[in-house]
Amino acid sequence: MTTIRRPRRTGGPAATVLSWLYALLLAAPLYYLAVSALKTNIEIFTRPFALPTHWLWDNFSTAWRTADLGGALLNSVLISAVAIVLTLALALPAAYALARQDNRLARAITGAFSAGFLIPPFAALIPTVILAIKLDLFYTREFQMLFLPASALPLSVLLLTQFMRTVPPALVESAALDGAGHWRLLISVFIPIAMPGLVSVTILQLLTFWNEYLFSLTITGTAPDVRTVQVALPTLISDATNFGVLTAGTVLTLLPVYVTYAISSRRMQEALTAGAVKG
Repeated sequence: MTTIRRPRRTGGPAATVLSWLYALLLAAPLYYLAVSALKTNIEIFTRPFALPTHWLWDNFSTAWRTADLGGALLNSVLISAVAIVLTLALALPAAYALARQDNRLARAITGAFSAGFLIPPFAALIPTVILAIKLDLFYTREFQMLFLPASALPLSVLLLTQFMRTVPPALVESAALDGAGHWRLLISVFIPIAMPGLVSVTILQLLTFWNEYLFSLTITGTAPDVRTVQVALPTLISDATNFGVLTAGTVLTLLPVYVTYAISSRRMQEALTAGAVKG
């Protein structure tokens, strides 16, 4: 007579409690940010976690008008979108080439990309400004669109290379026998299998591009027609800062990031899980 074994539970009350505590730890700052956006300065400091006595929805419209967040959001979306397209257009062929080769030159190129992590961002600030001036692109969005992909290539190429190295050699040989060239192999074989890595790189770099401040302030500038949301938001700070308006502006600049992540969170989790299993 065979006995049926019940699956062993992997968690217990302690795991449940820790999970809820972790969720509350993540939710508390978001709650504080949301309720502060609807309060006066006095309420923010005297009743930080209480609901507003009067819901000041006008804080959002004031922040939108004062910092010209509409134009800044469009600039951030445009710069981030163009930068991520250029990043992937450059990183995918480079990762494919490095994944297919295992010789001294490929290892040297991989080491050069790895060395990019050793350069602190502020150390590249002055040379980047000089380059922008020489190209007559200083205080333009176009230079920011070109600079961001260059700064993102080391991480993007290294991550994509690791994912592409998981492609079975037999599959590559079979496609090559069918007449597939390098571009067909990249598009039809390597990219679909490395899709988890592609999704991970896209989301991580989009978040990086959206939150970039130092080079946006220095290179793109503070002019209302070119500045990004990260540069526009500090214009709400003054000697008599209305922190409710400032918080409302912060919420407006964070919304696109949270909406994007909420839409792609499941795909991001699948990508990271698949990458961990393959690695």
